[in-house]
Amino acid sequence: MLERTASPLLAIENLQAWYGESHILHGMNLEVQAGEVVTLLGRNGAGKTTTLKSVMGIVPQRTGSVRLEGKELIKLTSDKIAKAGIAFCPEERGIFASLDVKENLFLPPELKPGGLSASRIFELFPNIKERLRSQGTKLSGGEQQMLAIGRILRTGARLLLLDEPTEGLAPVIIQQIGKTIQMLKSQGFTILLVEQNFRFASTVADRYYIMEHGKVVERFKNSELDAKLEKLHEYLGV
Repeated sequence: MLERTASPLLAIENLQAWYGESHILHGMNLEVQAGEVVTLLGRNGAGKTTTLKSVMGIVPQRTGSVRLEGKELIKLTSDKIAKAGIAFCPEERGIFASLDVKENLFLPPELKPGGLSASRIFELFPNIKERLRSQGTKLSGGEQQMLAIGRILRTGARLLLLDEPTEGLAPVIIQQIGKTIQMLKSQGFTILLVEQNFRFASTVADRYYIMEHGKVVERFKNSELDAKLEKLHEYLGV
């Protein structure tokens, strides 16, 4: 077990969540310290994405506690949670087909100071700058992922929830996403990452939580990864 600290940026306790009559989360507990990259690992259906959506208030049926800097969020709507300083980048990326790249990028409002400027985002993702007038969904999968991440970096949120950012992407794009996450961490962003590819996760994460059946079954630091590989293979089926 990892030691607990007094004041995590994000603290989840006994989080339960449902989709209709389907009970998905069965008492999730995790903490994320400011400036950390923490990765949720687990097989499909373990509840990883539901955890992110529950933090963001997108899953309406949820109980338990979700605290950001000590402030309880469980009863807040998703717009108020966003204003508190959390941004969510979904696996499906959420690019609007009716908007061009520039319109997609500037769609979310700036909620807090400290977000990245458009010029800084273009430095990170030069492909986006070259495609500003293109229809958002005409971009490649990698470019759409860059756009989806760039969009939330403008908002000023300091806690980023990233759901499968490398899914289906070419290795060179995965490498670029990894460098971006490392840069964001160096600038003080905190990231809760859902990822199937633990080899990628090992290049960016400080700590891991392994999920099965809607709850945490294992947690460890990146420095313990080698010692946990056999058990990790069992959990993930890889």
